[in-house]
Amino acid sequence: MCTLDGCGSHDHLGPPPKATDQERRLFLKGLAVLPLAVVLADPVLAHAAASTLKKVTITAPTGETMMAEVILPAKLPASAVVMIHEWWGLNDQIRATAAEYAQQGYIALAVDLYGKPAATTANGAKELMASVDSVAATSKLKASVAYLKDHKDCTGKVGVVGWCFGGGWSLNTALATDVDACVIYYGNVAKTPQQLASLNAPVMGHFGTLDQNINKSMVDGFEKSLKAAGKTEYQIFWYEANHAFANPTGGRYDDADATLAWQRTMNFFTEKLG
Repeated sequence: MCTLDGCGSHDHLGPPPKATDQERRLFLKGLAVLPLAVVLADPVLAHAAASTLKKVTITAPTGETMMAEVILPAKLPASAVVMIHEWWGLNDQIRATAAEYAQQGYIALAVDLYGKPAATTANGAKELMASVDSVAATSKLKASVAYLKDHKDCTGKVGVVGWCFGGGWSLNTALATDVDACVIYYGNVAKTPQQLASLNAPVMGHFGTLDQNINKSMVDGFEKSLKAAGKTEYQIFWYEANHAFANPTGGRYDDADATLAWQRTMNFFTEKLG
């Protein structure tokens, strides 16, 4: 059982619930709302949700351009969130999650740091991730934050969230420019106190105890660096789960922990972004 304070038994691990045929038909007609995990786990539903986003071009002051996709909530003006994809790239899973953020009342901007079709294999994802130029990516993400802050329908409050590869870049974005909140899902947080000196945003991190790469040693080091840098506004949450536990399309998905992390993230953004 999970509460906002933590999780106990791990026997909740497993696939997300599936929509009934009737629920799928209604969702595809725009007449029903389904839990995010149900949508993400169903390629047809995820694609339908993803198709509600609109493409935009983000141009950095240094000249780099990046395609991104944006969706607006029903009620405007609204605060906004930059969303950074996993190592797979910008796929329907991230787009559908952006659509859910809009349902929750946020302007959601799903960025594409690869500029190429999303990978479907681990080797393909590794190649895409290795192709990223960190200086150019930083410039593009700074421009993405500026795009939202200047958006006519934005309140000026902007957060950032990322998963896996994007989790590390969520933190990098908060180091490179002023955002109002930063959420990291099992991303690389190996930073020195000096690297964290520019951090002004409150941070929330979600990590799995079974993760062999983004592990306790790395995250403990991150927390020590935060303290050494004099940063006090952060929350670190651990889950009895593996890397990518919030991704319903993968074999490591953990329904209860993913739901808990989502609830914590929504509460955090509500508090920091309004």
